[in-house]
Amino acid sequence: MILMIMTVLSSFLANLETKTLQSNFNVTVYEEVSSPLNYPGEFIMQAEKFRLEMLDIEAAYDGKTMYMYSSETDELTLSNPTERELLEANPFLFAKALIPVCTVTEKAQQDGQTLITLTPKDQSAGIRHFTLLVRNEDMMPLKAEIKEGKKNTVLVLKEPKFVTTIHEFVLKPSKNTFVNDMRL
Repeated sequence: MILMIMTVLSSFLANLETKTLQSNFNVTVYEEVSSPLNYPGEFIMQAEKFRLEMLDIEAAYDGKTMYMYSSETDELTLSNPTERELLEANPFLFAKALIPVCTVTEKAQQDGQTLITLTPKDQSAGIRHFTLLVRNEDMMPLKAEIKEGKKNTVLVLKEPKFVTTIHEFVLKPSKNTFVNDMRL
């Protein structure tokens, strides 16, 4: 059974390395003491590179530089992100980073999907579990959920697809945009 789990998970991660994933999404954050917060957006990603729009923020990562643009302030911030910042920005990279320190289980769904659960062996890290719902037919991610303490974050992908068009994972400022370059 473990071999099958790693095969599903490995196939899913291999797809993300070689294909470009595009989707609209909704992120919902639940905490036991407050009502859920919903954040719609859209993204495109390949391997660790991505571009996303959510609320008034556009973000992109080209493998070296993180670009964060706020339309509200017309400011573009450039930085060299830490590994932690990248993992916080991309739940699929986060899942990949969790594998070595987790117990991985799967549950086949009747609708041709697989629910993969990563449970940290050391619960003191704060994360209870990370689940990922993948459509078996094309290894398409449909949903990711992170449970940490009293907080639950759910990412639901809407009409995800692999695309063949080439994308630029940078944001270019207009001539009036303030550029805040924080790269070293």
